[in-house]
Amino acid sequence: MLFGAIRKGPRNHLCDVGGLLVGNAEDEDARTGVTVVLPETRAVAGVDMRGGGPGTRETDALDPACLVDQVDAVVLSGGSSYGLDAASGVAGWLGARGRGFRVGSSPLVSPIVPAAILFDLANGGNKKWGEEPPYRALGRDACEKATEDLKLGNAGAGLGATAGQYKGGLGSSSALTESGLAVAALMAANPFGAAVMPGSGCFWAAPFEMDGEFGGLGWPSPMPNFAAQDPMTGSKADVAPGSNTSIGVVATNADLTPAEARRVAIMAQDGLARAVRPIHTPVDGDTIFVLATGAYPLGPELRHRAVIGIGALAADCVARAMARGVYEAECLGAAVSWRARHGRS
Repeated sequence: MLFGAIRKGPRNHLCDVGGLLVGNAEDEDARTGVTVVLPETRAVAGVDMRGGGPGTRETDALDPACLVDQVDAVVLSGGSSYGLDAASGVAGWLGARGRGFRVGSSPLVSPIVPAAILFDLANGGNKKWGEEPPYRALGRDACEKATEDLKLGNAGAGLGATAGQYKGGLGSSSALTESGLAVAALMAANPFGAAVMPGSGCFWAAPFEMDGEFGGLGWPSPMPNFAAQDPMTGSKADVAPGSNTSIGVVATNADLTPAEARRVAIMAQDGLARAVRPIHTPVDGDTIFVLATGAYPLGPELRHRAVIGIGALAADCVARAMARGVYEAECLGAAVSWRARHGRS
């Protein structure tokens, strides 16, 4: 076998890849937040968008045909279009430290900071920020707080998230191979669709769970015929368009090219399809970035097979991270957590 047995990493989150820091910052009053992924050195990146209502920044720069082939950070933010300003705060923080893309003899660098946003404007928080939304400051704050320790659930971009009829949140998972290859995902789970099977506390992502990381319930027995049910069951069926979107980052220590990173991002989207029903709707903006640190050389032999395996692990990690985001979340306002509804402390 190419990879051998797969296990979760010691932290079971994005920083198991190595060479990455993650920072979360929240505005508790506004019920919103920002998550920043900071590679310790510039990283190859790719992106894929599947939802019908995305909100993004710098994604065109990640086209493998474009000039820039590495990024300095990736930002996930609440706040809908307001949240895109978080990337400006991150770019300013990086630029002040000389981190970015340097052109010729320019005294300044240009930090490359792709970003994606989710909609959390209708969650009851105080959004009366006038002409000064908090996101630029939250972006800077998240950079200052970046660490290898990572809080899940009501943290960062997941603070104000909802997932179907449950409180959503920030989730993460990792997968390590016997040879040292690492793949991990960090997702802000805020989908229109349901992450939990209707009529049960079981997660759609149950077949991919490792070591009871989101409750260990498995699938219901006997298994209902979900194909005969209304596919909207358990979703935000009465929600206004735009109040959704799951966004995230997949990371690997493999030395992917920009084109390979894009392919892994495409494959990683299948993890959303394993974890949420329905998914990639007109009212979601599902966006997944891929970061490759390059510490693990794939080599020329069997390279395509390795990329295929990385994409498969990425999809598994995304599914697990989505379920963990819901499982780890806490009640917030009218949003009831999975733990509260199913009697878990």
